[in-house]
Amino acid sequence: MMNKIGVIFDLDGVIVDTAKYHFLAWKDLADHLGFEFTEAHNELLKGVSRVRSLEILLDIGNIELSEEKKQEYLVSKNDHYLEYIYKMGPEEILPGANELLNTLDALGIPYVLGSASKNAPLILKQVGLFNRFAGIVDGNSVSKAKPDPEVFLIGAQKLHLLPEQCVVFEDAIAGVEAANRAHMISVGIGDAKTLHEADFNFNSLTEIPDNFIEILMRKTAEIQ
Repeated sequence: MMNKIGVIFDLDGVIVDTAKYHFLAWKDLADHLGFEFTEAHNELLKGVSRVRSLEILLDIGNIELSEEKKQEYLVSKNDHYLEYIYKMGPEEILPGANELLNTLDALGIPYVLGSASKNAPLILKQVGLFNRFAGIVDGNSVSKAKPDPEVFLIGAQKLHLLPEQCVVFEDAIAGVEAANRAHMISVGIGDAKTLHEADFNFNSLTEIPDNFIEILMRKTAEIQ
């Protein structure tokens, strides 16, 4: 009997890429305020709260606004972002994600989502993956942001497994750190130099070898 493992997936940058829609929504706002907001500027907003993101954006445009105006723009930015999300479909699933979920299904390994996004359930529904996950931990059910391990520890509870039996797929440094702090096996998807703290690294889900899940099962068996 192979021992039990479960998988926790981050959403953005692993299953789908919604970062580009945040960029477009911020860019819409900058255009409206009359200044240019570039991809390079957008790097400054990665992993930053919406409120802090607006502050950074206004600094870039050298614009001062009342608190009231700021609130108004935070709402309109989110509305714009959601308009993009509502146009998403299954074609937006990143390469290799469906294949990996199929492999896990075939091996009877449960998986949950562990994402900071409050829109995670909506996004999964839009791309047709909602019903495949055994559970969803999103921004509505966590109070502490990654690198705090809270999101993944709740994920382990949803899988009815110990943290040591869980494998996390992440594309961000904070996410890999959160997985490591939770004592889970971390798989970094993206630049190996950036995500060097992960136990395993792949540029994308398409690079994961067929026997990778079996390797993980053996690895967790050793830990337990």
